[in-house]
Amino acid sequence: MKTKSIASFLLTTALTFAAAGVASAQDKSVKIGALSDQSGLYADLGGPGSTLAAQMAVEDSGLAAKGWKIDIISGDHQNKPDIGTAIARQWFDVDKVDIIVDVPNSGVALAVNNVVKEKNGVYINSGAATSDLTNAQCSPNTVHWTYDTYMLAHTTGQALVKAGGDTWFFLTADYAFGAALERDTTAVITANGGKVVGGVKHPLNTPDFSSFLLQAQASKAKIIGLANAGGDTTNTIKQAAEFGIVKGGQKLAALLLFLTDVKAIGLETAQGLNFTETFYWDMNDQTRAFSKKFSEKMKNGAMPTMVQAGVYAGVRHYLKALEAMGGNPHDGVKVVEKMKSMPTEDELFGKGEIQPNGRTIHNAYLFEVKKPSESKGPWDFYKLVGTVPGDQAFTPLSESKCALLKK
Repeated sequence: MKTKSIASFLLTTALTFAAAGVASAQDKSVKIGALSDQSGLYADLGGPGSTLAAQMAVEDSGLAAKGWKIDIISGDHQNKPDIGTAIARQWFDVDKVDIIVDVPNSGVALAVNNVVKEKNGVYINSGAATSDLTNAQCSPNTVHWTYDTYMLAHTTGQALVKAGGDTWFFLTADYAFGAALERDTTAVITANGGKVVGGVKHPLNTPDFSSFLLQAQASKAKIIGLANAGGDTTNTIKQAAEFGIVKGGQKLAALLLFLTDVKAIGLETAQGLNFTETFYWDMNDQTRAFSKKFSEKMKNGAMPTMVQAGVYAGVRHYLKALEAMGGNPHDGVKVVEKMKSMPTEDELFGKGEIQPNGRTIHNAYLFEVKKPSESKGPWDFYKLVGTVPGDQAFTPLSESKCALLKK
């Protein structure tokens, strides 16, 4: 009798767990949190446009017609790690968010990375640049889309050194992103026989770069490396023009430049700048079609940046993984494992893959800003200089410091 009771209990328990597994597999509810800088210096390159990109990804997935319920909420981290982590905890604990996307600002991104891992959510970062997200601070819950500081250093930085720009002075944003970009670019400079002759750090969202630019000018370095982004980059370049730095023989290296930055600077000042991106709206028929739809939905009519394109592509791949799983298990590690097992392919970045350390691999492109006379429209800013295959653009797994690779 006792044996039968134990057997009955075990059978009941097994059936309960099986039923729970079926219920989980059939759960077709998803909540996406788009966490960005909604009103500051990175709002144009991410912000409301990143939320729109996530919405477009959901619409284009076709899952709503298949019975899925997918909600999107957005938040403003104000470029402050404590605010970013507070929003992330609220989303996971109260709002039951499954995935956080975007998150420009490397300091915020690294902090949110820890919260997502703790809560076993999914994190697709397309906004932050630090390569630490797939190296020393990698996580089984995180996928890093679009670009990173290693890629920027080994494309733009390396091209400039090989073209004769062998002495550098860095003007660096004083937080995690700037430090990572200067670190990775310095490694490339020295490896190619160049030398860093000096540098200066500036606070985030600085309106006046005059004292920093005077130091850079006095250094006599051939290249002034701008390890900053967004509004800081546009202000630096505009003020450098006022100081006549480029006319004086020095060259600005915009190590991270976005489409919206060029729009803000203007072609007259930005012409000739070399930089790297992984997406441009005018690359082919597919990117033009997506960008036209995006622009029509944006209040200011802007074309998408590579960060916003990365949000779209990342969410599309995430939803493909959930559909392949038959439902949402609400288990971040399992979902990211599924994402890694599937090749990436979309209209914006083409074919690629997600490496075991969470790094998404796709081509990168060297561009040059057009002269005003070469531009044929309000967003016609770039001309293609060269293509860097994904396996050459990003950190080789053999060099990655990600602990996931040791398992």
